[in-house]
Amino acid sequence: MTIDAKTPEEYISKVPEDRKEAISKLRETIKTNLPYGFEECINYGMIGYVVPHSLYPDGYHCDPKQPLPFACIASQKNFVALYHSGVYADPKIHDWFVAEYPKYVKTKLDMGKSCIRFKNIQTIPYELIGELCRKMTAQEWINLYEQNIKKS
Repeated sequence: MTIDAKTPEEYISKVPEDRKEAISKLRETIKTNLPYGFEECINYGMIGYVVPHSLYPDGYHCDPKQPLPFACIASQKNFVALYHSGVYADPKIHDWFVAEYPKYVKTKLDMGKSCIRFKNIQTIPYELIGELCRKMTAQEWINLYEQNIKKS
């Protein structure tokens, strides 16, 4: 579900009323905990956190005009989603997150490759998300991206 917005604030103003608080709190958690080097923007119709061209001029291999994406949050049709590239690209971070999640939430983890789905917004583990955000710096993401993902 793409929301047409130019800023994160506009994005939040357009999400369903019952999700505004959760999206806002998720946004603040991420902004507070992401290391230096990431910037917030609207990316692919979601609130995104990217490595800007000023730090990584090559941009995203799928579209070099786009900055290198790292994380996004979105209000989807049936859930709130956190997309986190570190969980996808680094098996240690993935395994850590999967092991820690049950310590915070009693229901089963609903997760794809980089997508963590929260169907019950009352159980979003903000503290765990903050810790996840601190696990990788922008430079570590660039290095991992170049090593594992970027197509030559």
